[in-house]
Order: sequence, then structure tokens, then C-alpha cells
Amino acid sequence: MKRYRLTVLTPLLVGDGQKLSPIDYMVWKDQVNVLDQKRIFRMLAKGPRLEMYLAQIRKAERLDFASWGGYAQNYAARRIPFEHASAANYYARTSAENLFIPTFATAAAGGIYVPASALKGPLRTSLLMERAGEAQWKELATRLEGAERTPRFPAEVLETATLGNAGVSRTRPLMLGDTAAIPAGGVTRIYLLRTSTLLPKGNKLELGWKMSPRGAVEAKRPGDSTPTFAEMAMPGTQFSGAFDESPALAKPEMLRALRWREAAGTRMFAEAANAAAEKLIAVQRAYAEATGLGAVVQSLDSLSNRLATARETGQACLLCMGWGAGFLAKSVSTDVNADPFRQILRSLPAYSQPLRSGLPFPKTRRVVFQGDQPSALPGWVELNFNQS
Repeated sequence: MKRYRLTVLTPLLVGDGQKLSPIDYMVWKDQVNVLDQKRIFRMLAKGPRLEMYLAQIRKAERLDFASWGGYAQNYAARRIPFEHASAANYYARTSAENLFIPTFATAAAGGIYVPASALKGPLRTSLLMERAGEAQWKELATRLEGAERTPRFPAEVLETATLGNAGVSRTRPLMLGDTAAIPAGGVTRIYLLRTSTLLPKGNKLELGWKMSPRGAVEAKRPGDSTPTFAEMAMPGTQFSGAFDESPALAKPEMLRALRWREAAGTRMFAEAANAAAEKLIAVQRAYAEATGLGAVVQSLDSLSNRLATARETGQACLLCMGWGAGFLAKSVSTDVNADPFRQILRSLPAYSQPLRSGLPFPKTRRVVFQGDQPSALPGWVELNFNQS
């Protein structure tokens, strides 16, 4: 088996669907103290305070620090620092329904890890983006336009025509394993994120920030918008895992049987992923530049430089993945204004109404704040296959 390395370039969250509710933790000393509830229950069961504690859990939106704050100090299973002290202040004045914190995927034996499925998804999307031709896009648009109801998997026809069905898929030769688990302490932080949007002002569009449930506030007051908190791996964090390439699927007779022109190896996946990353960075940079997000522009320029270095090796690529990456990172096309892709989106109920608004689509981005300033778009990593 060979090894790959995954390096976090901007704050990354690959979750397992779990969230910390406001009664699962307390904020103390600029960090989230995740309570060891089983230990607390065992201790309280020895005295009269268990019923009081259970009553507060049942009724309260968050635990009363004045009554139970000592548990945050002495009975915390994990302590996750905020990325910046200002995040604790925003936490204090945010309503409880916005304080559910998604957490990083955790291995059974402890530690955080990146599941192989989180990597296979963007690699497959990149390959599909590279190989899907105009004729296949038009065929899909025609099928959706003539369908009596929207298919459950609208792009299945395009994927099968481009990459093959499950038995002979072009992604089969690359076999990826989960990364090894690493201790979460020291590599994850609670980051504050806000959702940017575009606000029409006369004939111009200006930056705004989403505020739940009131829509958006002006760009001059991002602190009034609704924050989101998430446990994310810090830039520079490295994961490693095993992979292999199927030698049987690279034999000439097998290539002829599958009607493949060439064997599918890591170089092919890396080239496709880098081509997709280049397009996505360009689109995201245009958005950040138009909205005046200067630090985000600098972050994207750094990604462009990293992309150029990755291409030189031929065995490394940039991917945008995980929670908060947004619509464009998961789409087979980044040019939403070009037909037939726009025609396809119009035929899907989830996208037809936003497209009718006349505003750029998508008009929102989830932005990571660092040092209380908008700084980066989440989810960018470098995947390097050239590891011994």
C-alpha cells in the first residue's frame, strides 16, 4: 500500500453529522468546555442535586453558568479553544438555536480523522467536470425538460455516460482508505463563520451579511449578522492515509474490455482536480474582489500559488471539500451563467427561484473569520499522493 498526505490550507471541517447542543458544553476562559455528562450524572446521583440538574437540562436553552460553571472547569471531556477571544463575546449574545456546533469526525478509538468518502467525492466531481462534453450536457438538459417530474438523482445520466456505471466506473482503479486518527487537541479550534450575500443598491450590488431571520444587514456591520460556530482543523494540520491503484485495471486487455483509452492513475485524478481547483479559485476570487473582501482575495491568491507548486509535482492536487464549502465546490460546472448548465438548474425546483431573481447565483458564501475579520473560504486542502 502507498501513502497519501492531506494538508489543511484553510480551516476545514469534515464532520460525521454530530453537533454539540448548548447544553452539552459551557464557554469558559475563551474556550468551549465539552461536559462529560456521564461523569456528572454519576457524581450527582450520590447527592440531592441530580434532579435540579436534569430539570435545567430539560427546560433551559443553555446551562446557567452561575449554577453549573464549576463543571466546565472540573468535568470537561474536551476543551476546544476559540480561534479568537472575540468569538466568546459573540457567543454570549447569540440565540441558542444558532449555538449548535458541528464537530469534526471522530474515530472510535479517539482522535479526529478524514473519511475516504470525503476525498472520493471531490475527486469524482473533478473527473466528471473534466470529461463531461457539451453533447452530454445537452442530453441531460433535454431529459430534464421533458421529464414529468424531477428525478431523484438528476445527474445520474450524465455521470453514467461520462464515468461509466458502478461496475466499470473510471474511479474504481483508485482505492483510498480513511486517514489515520490524530489527537484533536492543538489542531482544532472553534471558528466563527458568517454568511455573506449580495444586496442590490440601485444599479450596483454591495456586500451584506445574513442575519437570521431578518435577511441581511449592511456590510459595515458584519458583527450584527448571525454567526455560526464550528470545530475546524487549523491550516497546516496534516493527515495521512493509505491508497492503492488496481494493477488489474491497468492491463491492456482490461483496458480494451472496458473501452478505456488509458489507465486511471493518481496523475489523472490530480490533473483533473487541479483543473477544477483553478476554475473554482477564479470564480471565488472574482466574488471576493467584487465585494471588497481583501483578506479573502489574499487567501485565494495564496491558494493559486500553492496550486502552481502542486502541478509541478504531478502527484499533488488542491481540493475544496467538507462543511461550508458551498454549492460551487460540489458542482460539476462553475459557470452557472452558461447554457445548458443554467437551463438544467432552471428545471430544478431548488434553484429555479434564485435564478429568477436576476441576482448572481450563488449570491452567498460562508466566510471564515479570523481575528474578528473575514479572512478565508473554508475547506481547501492539498492532497499529495507522492508519499513513501
